[in-house]
Amino acid sequence: MKACVIQPRYSFDEKDIDKCFCELTSLLDKCDESLDIIVLPEYSDAPADVKGKNGFYCAVDTYGEKILEKAKNTAKRCHSLVFVNAGYKTENGVRNTTYAIDRSGNVVGKYFKAHPAPSEVKTDKEGGHELDVSYSYESAEPYVIEIEGLRFAFFTCYDFYFYESFARVARENVDIIIGCSLQRTDTHEALSIINRFLCYNTNAYLVRSSVSLGEASSVCGCSMIVGPDGKELLNMKNGVGIGVCDIDPKKKYYKAAGHMGEMRSHYEYIEEGRRPWLYRNAGASVVLPDKTMKYPRLCAHRGFSAIAPENSMISFGAAVALGTQEIEFDIWSTSDGVLVSSHDSTLERVSTGKGKIYDHTYNELLELDFGIKHGEKFKGLKIPTFEEILKKFASRVIMNIHVKIWDERFENDMLEDIVSLIRKYDCADHVYFMTTNDDMIRKASKLAPDIKCCVGWDGNTDPMSIVDRAISLGAYKVQLFKPYFNKASVEKAHAHGILCNVFYADDPREAVEYLDMGIDTVLTNDYLTVYNAVKDKYIHI
Repeated sequence: MKACVIQPRYSFDEKDIDKCFCELTSLLDKCDESLDIIVLPEYSDAPADVKGKNGFYCAVDTYGEKILEKAKNTAKRCHSLVFVNAGYKTENGVRNTTYAIDRSGNVVGKYFKAHPAPSEVKTDKEGGHELDVSYSYESAEPYVIEIEGLRFAFFTCYDFYFYESFARVARENVDIIIGCSLQRTDTHEALSIINRFLCYNTNAYLVRSSVSLGEASSVCGCSMIVGPDGKELLNMKNGVGIGVCDIDPKKKYYKAAGHMGEMRSHYEYIEEGRRPWLYRNAGASVVLPDKTMKYPRLCAHRGFSAIAPENSMISFGAAVALGTQEIEFDIWSTSDGVLVSSHDSTLERVSTGKGKIYDHTYNELLELDFGIKHGEKFKGLKIPTFEEILKKFASRVIMNIHVKIWDERFENDMLEDIVSLIRKYDCADHVYFMTTNDDMIRKASKLAPDIKCCVGWDGNTDPMSIVDRAISLGAYKVQLFKPYFNKASVEKAHAHGILCNVFYADDPREAVEYLDMGIDTVLTNDYLTVYNAVKDKYIHI
């Protein structure tokens, strides 16, 4: 089977776009019937560096249909499979799309770039192209299509950097990976490493097309064909033109799986000893990060505390299993520095103990029962540590972490310890701190600016007070406290880009009132009752 990669000239001058497009299509004209696979680079409908949303969308409008028709006609003329990347228009904009075209000129598959680059996600105001990336926030298996008995997978430009996806693609028993790329800032050496590594880990051929930035350039280019053993069969480096190579898609690479081991693919050898709990954070259970998840939301206060002991693993687990978008919990420190979760500083209401949590060691707290006060069936529950909560639920739900030791202004605020645990469980995008201590918000924002903070109610009954504090702090959210807020305070917060929580609503009618007022997140102790009352109109998970 003959595979062909096309590498046209690329220009950073937008005025060259028409010339670059003509040069690209002229390379297609050089293809002939000897070829079985033809691959074009990313954005074949924007072969020059167009600026902003308007420039990009104009290029798609001008050249999109033309390149698709040219690709279809080439497929029919050469009796080849053609893979071309161009914009695909949806009601939400344009998607970065690789089209698979069979030998008869029919589109038989569309691959939407799994990892849209930041420049594609950003708005026009932010300097991006503002593409439709809505699909990329949904869980999906690798896109694989079968043509003529061969299994094809796809990587587009930015996709090549996500090495953790390689093993998942390998599980699909792929024969050929189609790569449509630009990768305008990577060196030839880096591109070679990335592509060879991909093939070695997937036991598949790679047929990758890019663009040339000129003979003197040491970056970009490198349209190449790589075998399953990781060896380059073709590398065009800076060249402009077409590159052709013979491949046998059914030929795989096998090696001894360890010393004196059986012959297996590299992927199979790795899977035999994999320990995913060491580095895979929740896998398919990962939810959208806080900045992306839609509003309005419900937050299960202390978990689903209406049916299970508050701030317990059972309470959190019930809320997560029911699909809550957020949980809220409180953390204290024991006398020996272990972070634990309980609402009260005292033990009497929630456990069989007495006194203050922070006056006891962690081992002393483990001797107490934190379930029996809620009901006999919960007898024997232990107080959960902050790390246990993260270990079980990190990135599976947004966490509103009320740091009580900051409210109480403990001498040791344990900020570094708290941040370290969040880093350990890789969930900074899924948590935020809530506290009434403005000094700690400033300190936390300086130490870990990527972890957002929520301003808590400090006892001031003026509805505008908490909002004014949040504005002065540059805070992410405020947690309003009923009844000391009103629609005006919500509107003022929103005017300054600040999101509004409210504590709390267990009455569905009250929850509806708050959501109608514009509240972004309603905390509730009775998650399921409130959710059932508001889900159809307000909640979009």
